[in-house]
Amino acid sequence: MSAPTAEQPLSEALKPPRMLWLDLTRKCQLACVHCYNESGPNGDHGSMERDDWFRLIREGAGLGVPHVQLIGGEPMMHPNGIDIADFALSKGMGVEVYSNLVHVSEPWWEQLRQERMSLATSYYSDQAAEHDAITGRRSHQRTRQNIIKALAQGTPLRVGIVAMDDAKDTEATRRDLETLGVTNIGVDHVRLFGRGASSGQAPDPAGLCGRCGDGVASVGPNGEVSPCVLSTWLPTGNVRAGSLSSILSGPAMNEATALIRKAHGNEVSACRPDCVPNNPCDPRCEPNAACKPGSPGTGCPPRN
Repeated sequence: MSAPTAEQPLSEALKPPRMLWLDLTRKCQLACVHCYNESGPNGDHGSMERDDWFRLIREGAGLGVPHVQLIGGEPMMHPNGIDIADFALSKGMGVEVYSNLVHVSEPWWEQLRQERMSLATSYYSDQAAEHDAITGRRSHQRTRQNIIKALAQGTPLRVGIVAMDDAKDTEATRRDLETLGVTNIGVDHVRLFGRGASSGQAPDPAGLCGRCGDGVASVGPNGEVSPCVLSTWLPTGNVRAGSLSSILSGPAMNEATALIRKAHGNEVSACRPDCVPNNPCDPRCEPNAACKPGSPGTGCPPRN
């Protein structure tokens, strides 16, 4: 495919994005019952190639994007994941990797020790059987061990508790994480997208946070841009065929964000996604409800 057209400047009304999700892959070791994009062992890495991701990052840096999050699927399974993270660092960006922490190779641990790298993960229960029932694999012990290792090597880490049942008390799970030394903890609930939705249930923009596309955007494995990782069913353009700036300022993005705002009655809760340097979606920002798109999600931290 030919390279995208020349960069077009953002419209004056559109501020440079604070954060881009680089949604690298649909491949994952797990098959979580609530996964919002239905990733799993049979997923693939899409049509975006290494140079496509590099070109996207280069353009994002030129637009002033300060932070990217690598997500999926499991971003550490992408064959170019480390190269992509390293290239973003070379452009002055902060890089967060949203991983299930089931397997972290030594090269990834080395990458995570670099300045401006950070890590995020989802945690479902302090009880291994409950956690494993959700992920579809005996993953609790490995995730827990790698949380401990990340903290020991000093990698900035945040953990999102995903409450599968809104009535479930998450305090025991929070206490378990605190005993490990985790201090950056958020809580979210399942979003009704992908496997989190009932059979035949159409995506409902009211299930989004309402801030999608407001200084954030997602680019998926095939290059399609959407207002956030949970709204991939609202594609607004493809970076393999056009520039990121033209897509972000284009009519399709305006229509998608207008649809989302309308579903929320044009009223969305306030959010301060830039209250922590290099982490535009930190659960310590209050109020942070609008920054939790994920079912796996977190304050701008959707989870796998």
